[in-house]
Amino acid sequence: MKLVTFRHSNGHDRAGVLVGSEVIDLARALAWREHARGHKCDDAHIADRFGRGVLGFVENAERARPAADEIVELHARGGLPHEFEGARLTAPLASVALRAPIPRPPSMRDGYAFRQHVLTARRNRGLEMIPEFDQFPVFYFTNHHGVVGPGDVRVKKLHCERLDYELEAAIVVGKEARDVAAKDATALIFGMTIMNDWSARALQMEEMKLNLGPAKGKDFATSLGPYLVTLDELGDRMHGDHFDLAMRARVNGKELSQGNVKDMTWSFAQILERASYGVTLVPGDVVGSGTCGTGCLLELNGSKITDNLWLKPGDVVELEIERLGVLENRIVLDEA
Repeated sequence: MKLVTFRHSNGHDRAGVLVGSEVIDLARALAWREHARGHKCDDAHIADRFGRGVLGFVENAERARPAADEIVELHARGGLPHEFEGARLTAPLASVALRAPIPRPPSMRDGYAFRQHVLTARRNRGLEMIPEFDQFPVFYFTNHHGVVGPGDVRVKKLHCERLDYELEAAIVVGKEARDVAAKDATALIFGMTIMNDWSARALQMEEMKLNLGPAKGKDFATSLGPYLVTLDELGDRMHGDHFDLAMRARVNGKELSQGNVKDMTWSFAQILERASYGVTLVPGDVVGSGTCGTGCLLELNGSKITDNLWLKPGDVVELEIERLGVLENRIVLDEA
């Protein structure tokens, strides 16, 4: 199942299921389903029973997922009505704007799981590979209020000083858990999406001299999307606790980065084990993989694959991961 958050023109965010080139409005379809069963179908009842938005769907997946599966099946058979109480139950994908699947996750961590990226980025700065990389998976917390979806990414002037993309996958936690072992952690994953950990390298390098992790170099935007793919759709690409999914990045149509999620040295399960040690993870928490090898301009420029290439206003960045779609963003200078 592909879950989306979408918006009609001048409308509010709504949760949906993407089926082909159509989006099923989840709340409205669930209201029709409840009404057909003689149950209450007002907005408050639907939100209480099935959750509000995609985050609510994840939190209430035990009830919401079977009901959504039934609706999708009815739609496939032509049994889902076009309208209920004067409101459309479906819309063409082309007629709506996609937002981040979970616009405001409860928290957002980003890993550092690809050895090739770490090794190359350090070598390009004249540094040896750090031995602690092989001892435990590391992550940092980023700004969960700075999440954006497909479309424009607004940046300030200082962000444009060596502005960079980062090609990553991200998982969404589906169950509350604490002190989970890696062997059990894959079962916590609700689904996966694409993540672009935008980086203002000049700001980042300046502040990290103080040895306190990235802050203003990262907190202005993180893109997620275009949809959240549930774990069951990726089962045939799982090998142990790794996912075999090709990754690519393009800037203004030119492919610059290639990788594969399976090349993560530390798996999502291992990152979840580390993240949950003495801490409770909750449904909707987002955990990024970290940048894949060749997955950012910092690495490409340092390796002389590109020549001092950085992003600028007007540039279009497309991140593509097999089965997860294409996350497309355009850089816009915020001069306000």
